[in-house]
Amino acid sequence: MSIKYVSTRGKAPDLEFEDVLLAGLASDGGLYVPETLPEIDLNAVMVKSYVETAQIVIGAFLKDVIDQSDLNQIIENCYRSFDHAEVAPIVHLHDNIYVLEQFHGPTLAFKDFALQFLGRIFDAVLEKRNQHITIVGATSGDTGSAAIEGCRGRENMDIFILHPHGRVSDVQRRQMTTVNDGNVHNIALKGSFDDCQDLVKAMFNDQPFRQRINMSAVNSINWARIMAQIVYYIYASAKLADKYDQIAFSVPTGNFGNIYAGYLARKMGAPIDHLIVATNRNDILYRFFDQGDMKAEEVVPSLSPSMDIQISSNFERLLYDLYDQSAGRVEQDMQGFRKNGSFRMDQSALNKMKELFSAYRCDDDMTQTVIKEAFDKYNYLMDPHSATGVHAAELFSNDHKQAAVICMATAHPAKFPDAVKAASGIHPELPEYLSDLFKRTERYDILENDIDVVKKYILDHIE
Repeated sequence: MSIKYVSTRGKAPDLEFEDVLLAGLASDGGLYVPETLPEIDLNAVMVKSYVETAQIVIGAFLKDVIDQSDLNQIIENCYRSFDHAEVAPIVHLHDNIYVLEQFHGPTLAFKDFALQFLGRIFDAVLEKRNQHITIVGATSGDTGSAAIEGCRGRENMDIFILHPHGRVSDVQRRQMTTVNDGNVHNIALKGSFDDCQDLVKAMFNDQPFRQRINMSAVNSINWARIMAQIVYYIYASAKLADKYDQIAFSVPTGNFGNIYAGYLARKMGAPIDHLIVATNRNDILYRFFDQGDMKAEEVVPSLSPSMDIQISSNFERLLYDLYDQSAGRVEQDMQGFRKNGSFRMDQSALNKMKELFSAYRCDDDMTQTVIKEAFDKYNYLMDPHSATGVHAAELFSNDHKQAAVICMATAHPAKFPDAVKAASGIHPELPEYLSDLFKRTERYDILENDIDVVKKYILDHIE
């Protein structure tokens, strides 16, 4: 029997996977979560490759949805474009600190793991249903290029990506805006990532507009992305389970989707003892874990722009669990946060969360220090986002020397060459297939932070 999915706010209808995939956001403004989670036998994945692990984990969710042989082929195709034989290699940095390299995909960021899958599973479902969708997404830098790469040229979908104008790196922007497929549309919004994300959510909540364009999502509000991200937690923890009694993951965190996938992997049987939230100077999550108050402040541009976020959408999914699936309490907190810019978690839920999660902050100066020290001491070059994760891991490790700490290296250093060179003295080169990126013609439009302007733009380009 297939898994049912429920909204974190309890008022939308329960759906099966295909409908959740195409819906993205629940009709009541909540996020879809599985009613039950499959369990994974760790022994079954300990010696498996990344692709084989993905086939087992994703197959456990979709066993009554798609034929396993068809799914296996889709997953094989997802990771053929990755430039490392292991797909997600684990590198020993020093002592008990490891790095899981997540930047070997076509757009050099961890988003490729989920979005290469998402584009293909969208295609399979849309072809089966003979439907066309309009994907609208917001990006703080990496989601956009990975989503475009996964969806470009596909006849059953148009994709519109909003990025904050002037607040992504040149490489990040060009990876989006130099794609010339006719179904790809780039919008540079005058505002922050949170503004982009707010507009996307507002369009989802506008039911007539949503239905008119048959709107769907590629952001991590889409359950299928979380599902695909669970894989690398199970894969990496299985690889170190024989060597260490305890395993922790340190995750550069913005929208909370990546680390939430680790939370689910643990619930499914992965040997994960702790999850470490690494934030940059935009430290709403660090402050929340420290004090229990979720309070949004102004977004300040940093060296790690993909984490320049104050509203972490996927936190709502964790909150639903911490509140024992009380959709009413979740809706109350989320509405309060939307109205007042803050909410306070009750102490029992906060205590429950702190048993598994810790949070650390890394400002720009420390980010540069970590990049420099990693290169000087260990001859390892990392990007600014990965550096926040390594910093948090080392702070955590001071009190947990018996645990292996796996740091998520979420982006290739060449995506942020100026910051990396300023810190290390080394200019990281793009891979050969992207070497002409700065010679390619860009195509994007700069729009005001106005929902009516953005909606008209979308309608004009699809109708």
